[in-house]
Amino acid sequence: MSRSNWKGAVINNWLLTKITNNDRNLKLKAKNAHIMPLFIGHTIYVYNGLKYISLKITEDMVGHKIGEFIMTKKKAIYTKKKKKKK
Repeated sequence: MSRSNWKGAVINNWLLTKITNNDRNLKLKAKNAHIMPLFIGHTIYVYNGLKYISLKITEDMVGHKIGEFIMTKKKAIYTKKKKKKK
């Protein structure tokens, strides 16, 4: 068994109460919370360290953590070096 399985699911109580009350514009900073079947169809704004990114919850995401679907680092862009003129 992996470490995360024996520790159990991390359930964010604040998020759970907001989802059951059908609140909109849910802003969340905790990326370690597990996605539950109750969240399907909702849009959650997750903080990636710079800005909030919208995340639409689908059936395939159930059981995973919220942070798995948010990019927190910039993608590296490599450019060619210019040749020096002699």
